[in-house]
Amino acid sequence: MLERTLVLLKPDAVQRGLMGRVISRFEDVGLKVIGAKMVWIDEAFGKKHYFDVAQRRGEAVLKRLLKMITSGPVLAMCLEGVNAVEIVRKMVGGTEPKTALPGTIRGDFAHVSYEYADKKDIGIKNLIHASGNSEEAKQEVALWFKKDELHSYRTVHDLHILE
Repeated sequence: MLERTLVLLKPDAVQRGLMGRVISRFEDVGLKVIGAKMVWIDEAFGKKHYFDVAQRRGEAVLKRLLKMITSGPVLAMCLEGVNAVEIVRKMVGGTEPKTALPGTIRGDFAHVSYEYADKKDIGIKNLIHASGNSEEAKQEVALWFKKDELHSYRTVHDLHILE
């Protein structure tokens, strides 16, 4: 099933110069970037993105996430591919970098723990956001991209999946 999903390279990934290396990983497995833009979001937009965090994890966590996500530019991407949501989540790795498996983006490029972030009263620097499921992906892509910002084109990988 061909899907679209949202990926955000958060300010810590942008500041560390990891954008190209992360994008290459997605392209290497055959996922297609069909939309991309760099934006510096404000708190109001951040609250739209993290609309359910306060309910699930509390106001303190929301406050830390908003401070982190608004601290610098974000590279927002819409990726497309077969089972894109599941594939991207697997590639990104666990939310806590300390426990993310080697070979995942977080496991290879970050190491901070929840405990450390909590003690410093900061949002965890885990480099990347990826939609959690297909429904969330649809909502997030619609929030971050207008329809005319998403593009259709063919790649060599399409030959393998469209036969």
